[in-house]
Amino acid sequence: MNTDSFALRHIGPRRKDLDKMLKTVGVETIDQLIFETIPDDIRLEKDIKLDTAMSEQEYLEHITELSSKNQVFKTYIGLGYHQSITPPVIQRNILENPGWYTAYTPYQAEIAQGRLEALLNYQTMVTDLTGMELANASLLDESTAAAEAMALLFAVREREQKKNNANKFFVSEEILPQTLSLLETRSTPIGVELVIGNHEDFDFSEEFFGAILQYPGKSGKVHDYKSFVAKANDHQIKVAVAADILSLVKLEAPGNFGVDVVVGTTQRFGIPLGYGGPHAAYFATKEAYKRNIPGRIIGVTKDTNGNRALRMALQTREQHIKRDKATSNICTAQVLLAVMAGMYGVYHGPNGLEYIASKVHNHAATLADALEKLGLYQANETYFDTIAIKTDATKIKFLSEAKEINFYYPDDETVAISINETTTLKDLNKIVALFAEATNKDSFKITDIKEGTGIPESIARHSAFLTNDVFNSYHSETELMRYIKRLERKDLALNHSMISLGSCTMKLNAAAEMLPLSDPMWGNMHPFVPTEQAGGYQFMLKKLEEQLTEITGFAGTSLQPNSGAQGEYAGLMVIRAYHESRGDTHRNICLIPSSAHGTNPASAVMAGMKVVVTKATEEGNIDVDDLRAKAEEHKDNLAALMVTYPSTHGVYESAIKEITSLIHDNGGQVYMDGANMNAQVALTNPGAIGADVCHLNLHKTFAIPHGGGGPGVGPICVAKQLVPFLPTNPVIETGGDHAITAISGAPWGSALACLISYAYICMLGENGLKKSTQYAILNANYIKERLKGSYEVLYAGERGRAAHEMIIDCRPFKANGIEVVDIAKRLMDYGFHAPTVSFPVAGTMMIEPTESESVEELDRFCEAMISIRKEIDASNKDEANNLLKNAPHTQAMLTADTWEFPYTRQQAAFPLEYVSDNKFWPSVRRVDDAYGDRNLICTCAPIEAYMEA
Repeated sequence: MNTDSFALRHIGPRRKDLDKMLKTVGVETIDQLIFETIPDDIRLEKDIKLDTAMSEQEYLEHITELSSKNQVFKTYIGLGYHQSITPPVIQRNILENPGWYTAYTPYQAEIAQGRLEALLNYQTMVTDLTGMELANASLLDESTAAAEAMALLFAVREREQKKNNANKFFVSEEILPQTLSLLETRSTPIGVELVIGNHEDFDFSEEFFGAILQYPGKSGKVHDYKSFVAKANDHQIKVAVAADILSLVKLEAPGNFGVDVVVGTTQRFGIPLGYGGPHAAYFATKEAYKRNIPGRIIGVTKDTNGNRALRMALQTREQHIKRDKATSNICTAQVLLAVMAGMYGVYHGPNGLEYIASKVHNHAATLADALEKLGLYQANETYFDTIAIKTDATKIKFLSEAKEINFYYPDDETVAISINETTTLKDLNKIVALFAEATNKDSFKITDIKEGTGIPESIARHSAFLTNDVFNSYHSETELMRYIKRLERKDLALNHSMISLGSCTMKLNAAAEMLPLSDPMWGNMHPFVPTEQAGGYQFMLKKLEEQLTEITGFAGTSLQPNSGAQGEYAGLMVIRAYHESRGDTHRNICLIPSSAHGTNPASAVMAGMKVVVTKATEEGNIDVDDLRAKAEEHKDNLAALMVTYPSTHGVYESAIKEITSLIHDNGGQVYMDGANMNAQVALTNPGAIGADVCHLNLHKTFAIPHGGGGPGVGPICVAKQLVPFLPTNPVIETGGDHAITAISGAPWGSALACLISYAYICMLGENGLKKSTQYAILNANYIKERLKGSYEVLYAGERGRAAHEMIIDCRPFKANGIEVVDIAKRLMDYGFHAPTVSFPVAGTMMIEPTESESVEELDRFCEAMISIRKEIDASNKDEANNLLKNAPHTQAMLTADTWEFPYTRQQAAFPLEYVSDNKFWPSVRRVDDAYGDRNLICTCAPIEAYMEA
């Protein structure tokens, strides 16, 4: 056994299991299975070219050496990113804990009560600090949250303001540069005209539907926006505010002066800078907009016994329902980061946050006072953490970088200095000495921190926040550690059992891949430092781009999109720019198969395209005749086809090259959704099938953990003709020669998380990646054969093989009164998370085991499914009191004095022998979704409020 082989640790089945598995599947070799699964004309003829695989030890030595190329200076750049302190109790027990980072999105609420509670804390913290009525459970970054705010206000303008023709959106010149760039990206395709200017000169005309303000502004100045908001309200203009969440401890909450949406980032609440991400953005608004809010809301409901339970609320907002009518394509969140930020609020409480915010403000004031004593002019009359010094910025920049200090330089005569939570008295004295040297003045030592006076009484905060018990109970490390553990025990994650979610690819997130995320040499890097200071990051990101470009068979890659849905949007915007460069501005038709992921049509509409749906055959493939007819019908205006490969039905469609050629022949480009890339790597690729652009879910195929629902990373890889249009950033230039504007706030998106995928590829190498794909296909076909006779598999390839996933049909069980959701809940009693339910076909389950699961785990899952089938056969549609309808069964039920069920406690809780070895107890009974939507409570309301609802 080669103990240096990472592939040996990553891939689940052992060599001794291979004969058994191949025999079950009905092939002699794994190569025969691949031959029977992947169409001949798209299999790669040559191996992809990657460096030799590293062992875990070699990789960790390599990444440590690489980190030394990062020069982590004292950085006061600000612009929405500030170094913060991650409390070690949160770092160790959440960020570094697979019980938190390997969980899936909480679609199955009964086995996700822990992270749902943590997210409810987060929502409560955000609503308290912003003064708004509800918040979602995080967005991707501040800039995309601001763009979502614009889209929401645009979507509701007719209903709320009777302004169905208004299309102008005012943007304060104080907005962060990366946010302005993203607003520019998002506005044009949907017909919004941005007007940028000084809010004090705004004319409030009828043509405007909304406005966005920065609080404090990018200059650091804190404006009193009360009169602006009042006038806007009088003129039926809705207002969004992008607010620094730490400043809201000291500044009046925007909700208290009448704004409609408040957005920002919670990065300051204990989240590493990570060269730009991942960080959890927040989005808070009024109750009136609950049906329009993007992303996910966690709500309070009740379970079968009437006990309080949590769930994701208002799920009809998801794109799978609204499709091309959706106003947002947001499909994920930043759950792991939101959990960390929420725990930061829990750990520090209102008094701790008050101390931290006051410390930051007082340090800024002390520095301002000291620099004024040197004879320098400080331009911000009001400020929270950022002062603006008028001096020779070029000279300061030269001197400061020599002393390993970074400031921000808005112009040649201004040095902006943003103080953060980590700034000390020693740091302030270094800054004073630097400015004294630059101005030929005698330096002096600051000995005391003065009380800040940069916040006038008119905008100072007086309202209470974080009054709930949860924010006032866990301020010792012992208590917070136990609280975090209590929540963790309520969640089923990948560290307990296989999570076989089709299309979601829940594979091993190896410890060696995760370790560097805790290294401050990677964590403490601001995204806007000069690139020469980020040598380690620059090497890693460039290498990862090259690796992904090679794997996809394309010519270029952008890592900027920070979710799969953002990758979809970026890919379509690049296609849009390509057509425009050729004078084909009229090309706006996007063909999308009926089986496509729901974000596809939403992304297309956001990119200014008109969706035309194409049919699927009974076998689940694209109806080529229908596609041909529609491509030819729209050939003069055809922009793109969006196609998932292998198909959403888990099949390698043999006509794929005919399909892509058909689109090219009619003037369009082919976008391939990379959700199922785990079935392609090193065996085929998007370039081989004839696609022009694809996004990759690094949180699926390339091993970034799902983190309970996020972070995700969704880079795009493109063919040669699209490379010039890859996205840029307004602060640090990226992308092609004719780059589109920003897709996310940071130049390389969630750069810190990219370390994980880089590790995955480096340690597997070409051979390991190929084996991973082969075993993903083998594991799926093994399950398919083992379930034969118990469940019908809906779709298969021409030779009867599944790809890396399959769909089983649960609709026939309605005759026994059993729905697919009953099977999902019953699986919890067997210790498993359900596969993907009712997508892409209602009443079905989509199963994807990945390559990481052992044959023993596959067998346990199959035994559970076969046992459940026997329970289904014993069920009667006229008798709802059965094992499946009552599932899941909680410990409280099993230990109650009474047992009023027509089956034994043993059958309920320990249906198979293996369960008793590793029993997972759901913490609540089946939740009532409808009740939660009718009675929406999405904060830590006291129990009295819940009972009243």
